[in-house]
Amino acid sequence: MDFLPPLQRSHIMSRIRSRDTVPEMAIRRALYARGLRFRLHRRDLPGRPDLYFPASRTAVFVHGCFWHAHACRLFRQPASRTAYWTPKLASNQERDRRSRAALEAAGIRVITVWECALRGRGRRPIDSVADELAGLILDPSRQSTEIGGSDQAATSARMPTRALGGASASTLAAAAATTLPASSAPR
Repeated sequence: MDFLPPLQRSHIMSRIRSRDTVPEMAIRRALYARGLRFRLHRRDLPGRPDLYFPASRTAVFVHGCFWHAHACRLFRQPASRTAYWTPKLASNQERDRRSRAALEAAGIRVITVWECALRGRGRRPIDSVADELAGLILDPSRQSTEIGGSDQAATSARMPTRALGGASASTLAAAAATTLPASSAPR
């Protein structure tokens, strides 16, 4: 049960941004200060990466741990409206997986920076994250990877089954495909 009235909840949810978030801006500033230049939100690439480095053919996503159901302390399965949130979060993860696979098939490396790397108890100094990220971007021999917080339970992009009441991510993805109408599909 939501403790906020629907109008107030709607207002709060309308303020959540998909681009230019605090973690994304911190990463952008730190990489720009290190002399790295990038393109923002390329619409012609699958998943519209937050940052794209054409010279090294590297896409960087800065993911919020809640919205992408990361296996860390910052993610907690919502207790209210589980019939909506469980398939929604599973479909977000499935979309992330498809985008990553399409980018890698096109020869583009994918690096995911998780919000927990920059926020929460396990956060790391921004310089540490930016140095690691810059090293990954500049080294063409490095494969696609993820950067998370120091207390991260797992670096897997899969949703933890404990947070889903025992359901697997694939079961939830199938439920999402049948539960969400086309008009409410995540964008």
